[in-house]
Amino acid sequence: MNILVINSGSSSLKYQLFKMPEKSPVCSGLVERIGIEGSFIKHTVYTACSKHSIEQSAFIASHSEGLKQVLALLSEGKYAVIASPDDIAAVGHRVVHGGEHFNGPVLITDEVKKQIKKLFSLAPLHNPVNYKCIEVAEKTFTKAKQIAVFDTAFHQTIPEQAYRYAIPEWYYKEDAIRVYGFHGTSHKYVSEQAIKWLGKSDTKIISVHLGNGCSITAISNGKSVDTSMGFGPLSGLMMGTRSGDIDPSVIFHLMEHSGYTLEQLSTLLNKQSGLLGVGGSSDMRDIRKLVAEGNQAAVLALKLYAYRIRKFIGAYTAVLNGVDAIVFTAGVGENDKQMREAVCTDLDFLGISLDSEQNNTYAGELKEISSSSSKVKILVIPTNEEYEIAHQCYDLLTVN
Repeated sequence: MNILVINSGSSSLKYQLFKMPEKSPVCSGLVERIGIEGSFIKHTVYTACSKHSIEQSAFIASHSEGLKQVLALLSEGKYAVIASPDDIAAVGHRVVHGGEHFNGPVLITDEVKKQIKKLFSLAPLHNPVNYKCIEVAEKTFTKAKQIAVFDTAFHQTIPEQAYRYAIPEWYYKEDAIRVYGFHGTSHKYVSEQAIKWLGKSDTKIISVHLGNGCSITAISNGKSVDTSMGFGPLSGLMMGTRSGDIDPSVIFHLMEHSGYTLEQLSTLLNKQSGLLGVGGSSDMRDIRKLVAEGNQAAVLALKLYAYRIRKFIGAYTAVLNGVDAIVFTAGVGENDKQMREAVCTDLDFLGISLDSEQNNTYAGELKEISSSSSKVKILVIPTNEEYEIAHQCYDLLTVN
């Protein structure tokens, strides 16, 4: 079954084609800088023993135009992987916000689209683009089932005492203000891999997703029970450009004494803070270079970053009443050995002990990096959100 997965951002579109139930993609690609000068597409086709990449640079005005070019790459030329759009059985769409309406993948109907539109205000940078790509895909792949997989769905198992805020109930009842959580597709995938590796279903796992956006989730027996991102993706850990948790009094102070507008505050906390605001760059690799040059602001940024993660590990160990495994995933979690070591330092009381040699030699596959004396397993697991979306779509179409 050919399943095309579309993961759209505000100015980008990632895609992978899977011949399910095979886990390895047939092809993958990225359309970048949509609507911006310097647009490009990178498309890669995988064969049994090699891969073939195609790069195109030309202005792409919209997601609709981008998807048309993706279809041409899939179906035309020497490395075509389908004969026509009709060869696609399903298109799986990553939709960032599903609110309380969706706790799993769903076939997209007019009613589902209405619910996605209603949530535009909760994810203004993502849901409108996700919706637009659904409409384009419906016209492009007319015989395919269109399926939505929601980032928030995995966190719908969080209990009320964890998802409610300590404000009057009216705001929850009328305005749906509560913790929703994000990165659910990633946390679900890596926690399931960890459960298989541990060899038991009765598990307590803390999943640490560290990319440009960062979140941490407490997972009990495969179900999310608490997570650091809340009503929106700003809260919790320090991120590339987002502040993470901050005392609301700071916001009131800036509004009252410095005349900040809501737009200025949103820009400050979402786009000018985090690693960028403290250390001078949103990219962890750049921060490492600055540290090597003796930049003390970058040194502080790394300390803040690791400290926040350790705090949440302690809190979520209490929530779970213990922990079997800590999982590092996503760009920083998978690739920055120094950050993994910094996070796991001074957690001896919790039975967390890193094996430096195993950590330093991690090379891209699921691996245990805890010491032999560690009571808690420390794992690095590459996330695979696109496959997880394809897997959920396949199950929806084939189970029962």
